[in-house]
Amino acid sequence: MLTPAVKQTWAVMGVLLNMLGQGMVLSFPSILLPSLFAPDSKIPADIHIASWVASCIGIAGIPGFLTSSFLMDVYGRKLAHAVVVAPGILGWLLIYFATNITVLIIGRSFCGLAAGATVSLGAVVIGEYTSPRNRGMFLNLKTTAVCIGNMMVHLLGHFYAWKTVALIALVPHILALIIIVTWPESPAWLASQKRFDESEKSFYWLRGKTTESKKELVEMLRAQKERIEYPSSKSISTKCLEFFKKFTKRDFIKPVIIIFFGATLLESCGRHIFPAYALQIIEEVTGNKSQSFYYTLGIDLIISASAIFSSVLVKIMKRRTLLFGSGFAALLVLMCVCLYLYLSANGLISKDKSWIAVTLFGLYFILANLGCTPIPLALLGEVFPLAHRSAGSSVAGFILSIFVMAGMQVTPYLLVSVKVYGTFAVFGTAMGLALVVLFFILPETKDKTLQQIEDYFNFGRFRDEDVENDDEVKMKMIPN
Repeated sequence: MLTPAVKQTWAVMGVLLNMLGQGMVLSFPSILLPSLFAPDSKIPADIHIASWVASCIGIAGIPGFLTSSFLMDVYGRKLAHAVVVAPGILGWLLIYFATNITVLIIGRSFCGLAAGATVSLGAVVIGEYTSPRNRGMFLNLKTTAVCIGNMMVHLLGHFYAWKTVALIALVPHILALIIIVTWPESPAWLASQKRFDESEKSFYWLRGKTTESKKELVEMLRAQKERIEYPSSKSISTKCLEFFKKFTKRDFIKPVIIIFFGATLLESCGRHIFPAYALQIIEEVTGNKSQSFYYTLGIDLIISASAIFSSVLVKIMKRRTLLFGSGFAALLVLMCVCLYLYLSANGLISKDKSWIAVTLFGLYFILANLGCTPIPLALLGEVFPLAHRSAGSSVAGFILSIFVMAGMQVTPYLLVSVKVYGTFAVFGTAMGLALVVLFFILPETKDKTLQQIEDYFNFGRFRDEDVENDDEVKMKMIPN
């Protein structure tokens, strides 16, 4: 008999494999662009074209977010996740067979569409399929999976051509699809569709029958029964009006603001930028092209290890403590890196000790990956109430996609114009601003149920209700 923890882990593996594939998408430019810049390249490119090859995944992520939001709201989390894997598979095949820049960009765009679709959808799946005690760890493991995907591309790219790496990148998506077809449907989505019996069955299959799980089920069903009493119109015009009306609702606006500054923090700490330009950045820092691979691989190992460690820390530490403790420390180290690189670039100190900058970068990414990268992504699966989860995912996806595209677009030009130290000084400024704002607006969500978090955004406080017996659970499930 499989335990609920094993069942939850199996379900989450489908998400994590997709996230690993997303990590490969993000870091692929680090091995693709140098090949395109090579004099003997069969697909030549300049810096302008290269910036679009790298950044097109950001703009392609917008329809990905919109598509997954629609699918998971209308057809459920399981079918939605299975459908959005397909563009990723198609994208990697196009990249493998590409003979010109146009096909490369189209392939990267399909990969970006799948990556965008799975960011918020994966977070929602983990949030709804796992228990509050395990949710933080599983959400943080999403970041770990992306980091491992980054490292795999850098490692494989050292031994194989980029076309071969593109073919290997198909494997995580195919394995994820196999796992997804074995999932039950989300209990929360089933309840929102008035399918209460199926919701109960799915919920207890995933969580087991404990006092805490019964209590969470009662809270979820109570909230759904209250919404069902006020059904919304199905007309397109009314739905559009309802969507824009959400921007006047407290329990929608506050999560959107949190996601906005969380996305700012995520991008400014180099989460997507460094993997894409890692080899170029490390080569400039060390001034040694032959050793840049080993330095990059070392930093990849550090980032992956710190992401795994963060998944452990989130089980024992409060989210706010982990985020701001590691975040402000990471910002301090980053400023030290920028200062050192500036002084060495201008001949004020020796350039012969590049290991100092690499060590500081390593320390920075350890600290950043403890809180700044996993927690903003985890918030996608926590802060939006069920009634706003689809619309919230769309808005969050739009924000994240624009930020990813902007970061990927400007980074090559910043690296050329203001070097590595100027680039990270710009991003560090945005990182500091995001941390300060989040310090004042982000609630503590550790060990809180999704319904408790929803109550917080509605009423300004967490509500805690007791479940007395099974009869109350059954009573709440009977529709009026």
